[in-house]
Amino acid sequence: MRKVYWSMQNNYIATTRLYQDLLQGVIPWQQLRRVNWMNQRATSKEAYRPTEAEHIANVITHGVWIVPSVLATLELLARSHNGAQFLSALVYGATLIFLFSVSTGFHCVFYRNKHGPWKDVLHRCDRAMIYIFIAGSYFPWLTLQSLPSNCWASSMKWLVWLLAALGIIYQQVFHEKYKMLETICYVFMSTFPFPFITQHDFPGKTELKIGGMVYALGVIFFKMDGSIPCAHAIWHLFVVMAAAVHYFAVLNYLYPELPIPQPSLSITS
Repeated sequence: MRKVYWSMQNNYIATTRLYQDLLQGVIPWQQLRRVNWMNQRATSKEAYRPTEAEHIANVITHGVWIVPSVLATLELLARSHNGAQFLSALVYGATLIFLFSVSTGFHCVFYRNKHGPWKDVLHRCDRAMIYIFIAGSYFPWLTLQSLPSNCWASSMKWLVWLLAALGIIYQQVFHEKYKMLETICYVFMSTFPFPFITQHDFPGKTELKIGGMVYALGVIFFKMDGSIPCAHAIWHLFVVMAAAVHYFAVLNYLYPELPIPQPSLSITS
């Protein structure tokens, strides 16, 4: 137990010195080698335990996107010209902001208070936000796009929220018990609506596919903690990239910037 304590203490000191040198513009190669960049792989019944460096990477890789997500939401609201656009911008923007905010809050608390009650509460909120964000990402397309008239497609706008609610209930009841099944639930909810809303071609369909593929690649790193250094932070970066692809598709195709009307010139005699 004493060896474990001193190992954690030395890793903390090395990581602190590393970031101090980085802030001063120095690249300390020797210290980079001494930092523990990868946690030991947890068993199926153990919780994820990041190293000091991984904790910091997890905070940074989502924390820096909170302000840009707020600005992105404001841009959508500014381009809204009717009630449907305003509602979609509000819902989609709120889920985008809360995804990064809750994730950053959880990782900050986890970093400083590894076994406190707030860590568990925020971890549950962090996982629940994934379901909410999936539903929120579909919401602008299901609200502003003309969908096929079949029953499934026309009902999908409300069905995604039902799936999100069911996923959250499952996640809260069986929190951290069946990790692989929980991941499958995320993948199922993110892919299930797609075939029903893409039965016809529309602008942005390609970007939806690309963003979905980026998310799918990121899931690989989501499950590689303890096998790849900073795997969870890499998963965060895939989330950022996929969310950016989807956001710009929403911005360009569902919220086009309208030209500023030119004032008419009248000549009076």
